[in-house]
Amino acid sequence: MTRDGGRGGGSDVREARLAVVVPALNEAHESGIARTLEALHAQEDDDFDLVVVDNGSTDGTAELVRTTVERLGRAARWRLVHEPQKGTGAAADTGMREAITGGAGLLARTDADCLPPPEWTRAVRTAFQAGDELIAGRLVPRTDDRPVSRVQQAVLAGVVRLASAFGKVRPGNRGEGYLGPYVMAPGCNLAITADLYQRAGGFPRTRIEDVHEDRALVNAVRRLTTAYGEHPEVWVRASTRRVHAWGVVRTLGWYADHRYRPDVVDIR
Repeated sequence: MTRDGGRGGGSDVREARLAVVVPALNEAHESGIARTLEALHAQEDDDFDLVVVDNGSTDGTAELVRTTVERLGRAARWRLVHEPQKGTGAAADTGMREAITGGAGLLARTDADCLPPPEWTRAVRTAFQAGDELIAGRLVPRTDDRPVSRVQQAVLAGVVRLASAFGKVRPGNRGEGYLGPYVMAPGCNLAITADLYQRAGGFPRTRIEDVHEDRALVNAVRRLTTAYGEHPEVWVRASTRRVHAWGVVRTLGWYADHRYRPDVVDIR
């Protein structure tokens, strides 16, 4: 991989081992982790490892992951690990480093309330081959877990675009030392080379209430390289439960530096 602020790619990327990391907390419900595992099982390019990180679930998530992996016949390359320190940052970092220890050179992350389409891992590989070392994917609202009208889908898509636009002008994303512009790389749909992940320091091991770990990782990457970018062809269906629970304005406030901070963040 390149280390001089340029772009990588080449045969090393094509031959690298890919791992998918999924942090999970209390996702044993009907539209949770089992649906995500089924979607990953259906990938057209299924040459990847999977690390699910249970972050202290109390609802049987860990056991459901074990039984689902066995049922799908994936035990050879799919595994469950545990991270007792609460926080999406801590759980995601544990999973990424577990994957690297297992030999992965390419890392992709989604979340336990997301549904990657069948072409997702193939699109991730293609994006890496184009030269970027950090891939910022696109979010599409899920419609299977909660009723979402076409109008609501349009509103949610607008929320994502607004959040992305705000990120580009947010003072915390601007300043000296950045080699390129800010891009929104949602934690539930991003990919990064293992080399760059380690050089950037990885996801901060923080609670979701304190730091948006995906934003922190992007800003660390921006100080090292320009080999990152938005890839709309890399998309996943993401849960709309937070918007349904908080409303559009409060959800935007949450992503805008936690200007809205509810008592309960882990909505199920």
